[in-house]
This record gives sequence, structure tokens and C-alpha cells, in this order.
Amino acid sequence: QVQLVESGGGSVQAGGSLRLSCTASGSIYSIPVMGWYRQAPGKQRELVADIIGGNTPTYADSVKGRFTIFSANAKKTVSLQMNNLKPEDTAVYYCNAKIRESWTRDLETYWGQGTQVTVSS
Repeated sequence: QVQLVESGGGSVQAGGSLRLSCTASGSIYSIPVMGWYRQAPGKQRELVADIIGGNTPTYADSVKGRFTIFSANAKKTVSLQMNNLKPEDTAVYYCNAKIRESWTRDLETYWGQGTQVTVSS
């Protein structure tokens, strides 16, 4: 069974930094895409950043220039370095991965449990 385990998060003042990491484990053949989404209270979940094939990142406009996504561990780990954090970055951050468990299986989407990021002004 595939699992996504997240670490990092916490509370920081505006202008500070945090790093989130997520590692996939279980029966995995390939992970074409891994990324991070976030959901603030009363808002829809939104894409923050993802990385395709372990080396092609995309970012939401709101985080460009401040956040960096990168993968490691044979592309089973994705990390999000968040710098110059702002109060509007406060949200629960979720790891997301599209995983193929074997070469005969379709891609499936998995989510982590979520980790809270709180930025105070």
C-alpha cells in the first residue's frame, strides 16, 4: 500500500523560512508527478508547486521567487523550501503524488495527511 509521509511545517514570523518534505513508500513503479497543495480556512485547496519527472517544476504565481520545490531519493521524496513567508501563506499543506504501482496499472493520486503552516505578522 502506498503512503505519503510528510514532515516539517510549524509556526514562523513573516519573512521567515520553513521546509516541508514528503516521502512516498510502498509498492511503487513510478512517480511522474509530486507536489504540494494548500488549503486555507474557507478556501479551496490550491496547487502550490509540483515537479514533473523529478526535474521540471511549476509554481503558483503567488509563490514564485519565494518557494523552491525539489526531489530526491530516487524521486520518492519531494521537498518544498519556503522563504520570505507571508501571513497569506498560512494554510494546511498537503503532499500530492501521482503514482503508478506497476507498469500495468493506471496512475493513481495519493495525498498526505496535511501539515499546518502558520505565518504571523
